[in-house]
Amino acid sequence: MVDIRERRTKRRGTTFLLVVAAIAFVLAALTRLLGIDGTRHMVATTALTPYLTAAGVVLAVLALLLRRWAVGTVTSLLAVVLVAAVAPRAFPDSRPVGVGRDVTVMSANLLVGKAEAEAVVAAVKAHRVDVLAVQELTPAMVRDFERAGLDDVLPYRHFLDEPGGSGSGIASRYPLSPRTLTPPSTLRQAGALVDLPGEEDLEVVSVHPLPPVVEAGPESWQRDLAGLPERELDEPVRVLAGDFNATLDHVGLRRLLSSGYVDAADEVGAGLHPTWPSGGALWPPPVAIDHVLVDGRCPVDSFAVVDVPGSDHRAVVSRFVVPAR
Repeated sequence: MVDIRERRTKRRGTTFLLVVAAIAFVLAALTRLLGIDGTRHMVATTALTPYLTAAGVVLAVLALLLRRWAVGTVTSLLAVVLVAAVAPRAFPDSRPVGVGRDVTVMSANLLVGKAEAEAVVAAVKAHRVDVLAVQELTPAMVRDFERAGLDDVLPYRHFLDEPGGSGSGIASRYPLSPRTLTPPSTLRQAGALVDLPGEEDLEVVSVHPLPPVVEAGPESWQRDLAGLPERELDEPVRVLAGDFNATLDHVGLRRLLSSGYVDAADEVGAGLHPTWPSGGALWPPPVAIDHVLVDGRCPVDSFAVVDVPGSDHRAVVSRFVVPAR
């Protein structure tokens, strides 16, 4: 009789733990699936969707093995939906045929000017970068870039450097002219029209919305993301490159993709490669918040993440084709 009671107690305890875990998973899954960016904690949870998806699969299998059918069924259904949303990022999409000019764009968050300018310039040379978008650009960092020889490879620039983390800029191999492509934002987001050889032009925005996890909440982040320009067919090809402080699971970024952009990493099967924090840190869990969003008319050939000593972000580099007019 004692053994039976002990087994029942253990069974109830196991069921309780599974139910608690299932409730947590269901709430996190619904936050992502319903596109709820309500509080900074919910936004942070959504950023962890790939990890939560893996945890949900494990939880579903465990519940089914233990014959907790209700828990197993609910978690299985939600896990399958999340897998369908997340797994394709690890596989390349079919590349459309495109004729035009190859362009390579790189974006780097410089951690309030602490990044090593020599490393950034070395990456620009190694990847034959045509356009560089930078965030958290300080006046001291501009001087570091000059000493490191950035002007030798990217002689044209539009820099909005400021002390602290609000500055940004664009440097280019080709002539450029400043353009106001976003409404006033919490952090500076430089925009420019790059005059490519031939008839093609390229609009570029150095993206950097305020992080959503600040104590004030995600309202500024949501407003900054909403202010990013949508793709327009009657305008030059447009690229949004930078630190979005958002993953492909956040509704603000998904809204931009639905307007006609493609995520370069997702296109080539690198959509799960994390960009922050760099350096192999396990906490917070690494996530992909730096992106190159390319006009959907541009076939994407490659995407890479690059370590930048001194910064807590990895740089992102993408090569794509700007179609001939």
